[in-house]
Amino acid sequence: VQKFLRERFCRHYATGKLFGIEHQYRNLLELLKRTTIHGESNSVLIIGPRGSGKTALLNHALKELKEMKQVQENLLKVYLNGNSATRLLQTNDKVALKEITRQLQLENVVGDRVFGSFAENLAFLLQALKKGDRASSCPILFVLDEFDLFVHHRNQTLLYNLFDVSQSAQTPVTVVGLTCRQDILELLEKRVKSRFSHRQICLLNSFDFRQYLKIFKEQLSLPDKFPDEPFAQRWNNNIQSLAEDKVVQDVLRNLFHHTKDLRSLHLLLMLAVCRVTVQHPLVTPAHLQEASKHYRADSKANIVHGLSVLEICLLIAMKHLNDVYEGEPFNFQMVYNEFQKFTQRKAHCMNNFEKPVVMKAFEHLLQLELVKPIEKPSAHTQKEYLLLRLLLDNNQIMDALQVYPNCPTDVKQWAASSLSLL
Repeated sequence: VQKFLRERFCRHYATGKLFGIEHQYRNLLELLKRTTIHGESNSVLIIGPRGSGKTALLNHALKELKEMKQVQENLLKVYLNGNSATRLLQTNDKVALKEITRQLQLENVVGDRVFGSFAENLAFLLQALKKGDRASSCPILFVLDEFDLFVHHRNQTLLYNLFDVSQSAQTPVTVVGLTCRQDILELLEKRVKSRFSHRQICLLNSFDFRQYLKIFKEQLSLPDKFPDEPFAQRWNNNIQSLAEDKVVQDVLRNLFHHTKDLRSLHLLLMLAVCRVTVQHPLVTPAHLQEASKHYRADSKANIVHGLSVLEICLLIAMKHLNDVYEGEPFNFQMVYNEFQKFTQRKAHCMNNFEKPVVMKAFEHLLQLELVKPIEKPSAHTQKEYLLLRLLLDNNQIMDALQVYPNCPTDVKQWAASSLSLL
């Protein structure tokens, strides 16, 4: 069970059904059919927030497409990722072209050929794939994930040439871009925009909580072909009763109001399924409650639990400055002065720390990224006067203090008094 469900959640493998995007699915499938079966070239953008199912939508359509007799193995797919393009591998269009060459397995065709412009090379690669006329040429699908990051390439050469090819009477080519930017068309150059078909498929998580519960059941249910049929039936009956349990519904409702994307639901279910053992082979409401706590754990608040009392006092001083100066940046000297005021009022509960010791604690908060400089430090700026912002809010500090072991009462009272000024 764990192996089966982990594969489903980790690989975003769908259960055979798309949720709330059936209309968009039909549109995309029809567009891809026109390329693979009729030899038409197209371009389309799939736009939607992260976790809305853009990749799942495309994978579903490709899976159904490859099962059709007319298509068989007649479709070549080239996948380029904008994250890789900007950070790791495809740092410019020439490198992206080499990646296209590799994925189309045309290294032997390119050989020692001297590369000219990007457009000439792309045309040469597509010419090498031609079998004859347009109808019998092998169609190619270009998938550009994180599409918005490709617009930062110089002159948007890659996008321009791919869209240009998708409009010309060469090899059938479809360009599919996936992006979470709603304003993506505004980022395109005029010449690129003129060659784009302006087809857009928009995804929004528009389902209500009743549908969300149904998705919860379908994602956790085992299929009929599961090897152990009696256990699968027992498991599915348990999932049905879980969906009707008030504790489980409260957990799911909290997540639903926090974020509706299915990726977050998969993560929650993964944490719950990991608690299933041979001795306790069924998911319980307690498992989902525990998974919800782990999922919603605040990483920054967890860091605060491991700080010294001095470092916590500095955080409270910063928070006090934020309250007084309404979020304006501060520097170490201001924090130190605020801390000094507290120690003079409550000298019996705090040691009289020397300024270098306080500075060392402050630098530790910087290393933990609980405090962030608002500009790059320069050689002319003294450390004490570097402007900074605090990356914790009121609730995070107060929640951390509630569970902080052996926190002095005066420190807690100081924190509460500073926050009461809001």
